[in-house]
Amino acid sequence: MNESPKPFDAKELLATLPDLPGVYRMLDSAGDVLYVGKAKNLKKRVSSYFQKNLQSPRIALMLTKVVQVDITATRSEAEALLLENNLIKKLAPKYNILFRDDKSYPYIVLSGDRFPRLAFHRGSFEKKSRYFGPYPSSLAVRESIQLLQKTFLLRTCENGVFMHRSRPCLLHQIRRCKAPCVGLVSEQDYGADVRLAELFLRGRHGEVIGGLTAAMQTAADRLDFEQAALLRDQVRALQAVLHRQYVSSAGEEDVDILAAVVDGAAICINLAMVRGGLHLGDRAHFPHGAEACDAAQGLLAFIEQHYLEHPLPPRLILSHDVTEACSALFAALERHAAVCLPRNEMERAWLAMAENNARLAIEARRHAATGAQSRLEALRETLGLADLPARIECFDISHTQGEGTVASCVVCVDGAMKKSEYRRFNIGGITPGDDYAAMRQALTRRYEKVAAGEAIAPSLILIDGGQGQLSVAHAVLAELGLEHLATLGIAKGEGRKPGLETLILGKGAEPVKLPAHHPALHLIQEVRDEAHRFAIVGHRARRAKTRGTSKLEGIPGVGPARRRKLLAHFGGLQGVAAATVDDLCRVTGISRALAEVVHGALH
Repeated sequence: MNESPKPFDAKELLATLPDLPGVYRMLDSAGDVLYVGKAKNLKKRVSSYFQKNLQSPRIALMLTKVVQVDITATRSEAEALLLENNLIKKLAPKYNILFRDDKSYPYIVLSGDRFPRLAFHRGSFEKKSRYFGPYPSSLAVRESIQLLQKTFLLRTCENGVFMHRSRPCLLHQIRRCKAPCVGLVSEQDYGADVRLAELFLRGRHGEVIGGLTAAMQTAADRLDFEQAALLRDQVRALQAVLHRQYVSSAGEEDVDILAAVVDGAAICINLAMVRGGLHLGDRAHFPHGAEACDAAQGLLAFIEQHYLEHPLPPRLILSHDVTEACSALFAALERHAAVCLPRNEMERAWLAMAENNARLAIEARRHAATGAQSRLEALRETLGLADLPARIECFDISHTQGEGTVASCVVCVDGAMKKSEYRRFNIGGITPGDDYAAMRQALTRRYEKVAAGEAIAPSLILIDGGQGQLSVAHAVLAELGLEHLATLGIAKGEGRKPGLETLILGKGAEPVKLPAHHPALHLIQEVRDEAHRFAIVGHRARRAKTRGTSKLEGIPGVGPARRRKLLAHFGGLQGVAAATVDDLCRVTGISRALAEVVHGALH
């Protein structure tokens, strides 16, 4: 006879708790973590849970399930905060409010090269480069890059392209770049443009426009009207952007506006960003485990998690008064920001817009969830599945005549794409262009982990291809003992037109063609198109990595200047490779000894 578990004794626990900062974990009878919390004083914080009539219904329900509380003492409140955040993300406790953002925030980068590159950036930082942001969306970044490129004519090309140009590209011809790759602008003049772009990105708009206006007047005084006209166009372009800002600040300040909105069972935290006095847009965040959570609790949870990983601006404007808790949080982290409710008409307008966008995001999410369920149900009926295909995985292959073959696996959970679980497979060791072998390798690498119990099995596997690719999938799954998993092939229609796809069910079943308006077909198309996009992006990156390195690189004595001369003289690498030693000697700066070295390296 099993011995019943010992009842939880709160008094016994509280008697052992120290008066130290730390983290506590509340566990249920199965040993699962229900809640993770931090405390400046563990004894006081944990004891507050066991006082009568002081808990919200959500926390009160949790306490009925607690059978054990574990603690970890730390040296400071800041350490407790960091540990709490790591444990919440790792354990995902049921009663914690958890914000998960699959995508990092994008930045604009000015590279640390001799002629800096202006580019979109997402990911880790390099020491030599300068980063500006974060921006709320990739659209905001690309709009800013287009403006700066049009105004200051900075290069946006990859170094692999920049280093091997022998003549200006199309961007120079349409006045979007000064072509530093072929020496059409001096390093000093290009650097001046970079400094102006950097000032503008830092929000010092008045200083930039004032400097350009003064330079325009100077050019006009010396009768250089062509240069004056170019400077005038720059000023007008920048002023047009500033005037277009329907929500802007009189000052050049950095502010985050945070609005928490609860609508029924849904809660949304909308983050709007103002940088340099310009409103860059916003992003809606939806937490997990926030049932019966009020707006203030959700807002504070977001602030605690978000600003541990992202830059803290000088000022935060909040929709709810959690300023005291935020100030204590930032003080513990030794970071500084003014936290307040809106103080004037402009700030109230910012907050009202953020709150309205949060409500719109909640409504859009509800609508998407309803549509996703109906599409999943339609797909279940079409394929005759016993249950809804809650997890769909789709595979596609991309290559260029066998070069740089990449397979993609995208994941759709409950009708929504889950990008954090996407995977790519670099395919090797096969005959170039053999799509069947590539599909076999990708499926084997993915599902051998499922067979070993190390990964989640999908409800449905989609294969972008016809009967041949689907047969490969059936063979792989049979070898792994996973033949019970549902599979579906998607053969492209005539002319690859959407709506003409044929569904290959396999196992002797007749192919199915659904009407173009069928919701199941719409879901299949969305997942298939995402797999295709993800495969192409991976293939292009792999191909560019291979092609971006010239055979001339690494040859002793051939630096960027001589490399450009060789490429320009012979019209490209193929011409250089076909040249004789005598031909190479005719290029300025190439001695016979160096020509022999180059010729030997290419043959």
